[in-house]
Amino acid sequence: MAVAKITEITSSSKKSFDDAIAKGVKRASKTVQNIESAWIKDQSCVVKNGDIVEYRVLMKITFILKD
Repeated sequence: MAVAKITEITSSSKKSFDDAIAKGVKRASKTVQNIESAWIKDQSCVVKNGDIVEYRVLMKITFILKD
């Protein structure tokens, strides 16, 4: 039987929401092993002078705990 844990992280990118997600998962995988999924809970962006300058995502990362 597997036991999973969920942790919440925030990631950002100057390019896109997709890039912010990819960066967040890649960074999380450096310290968290056995990542199974990522659920995007929220998205937002920083706007300056009418232009989007940063894309942000709040995601829940699910990973399987080791025995």
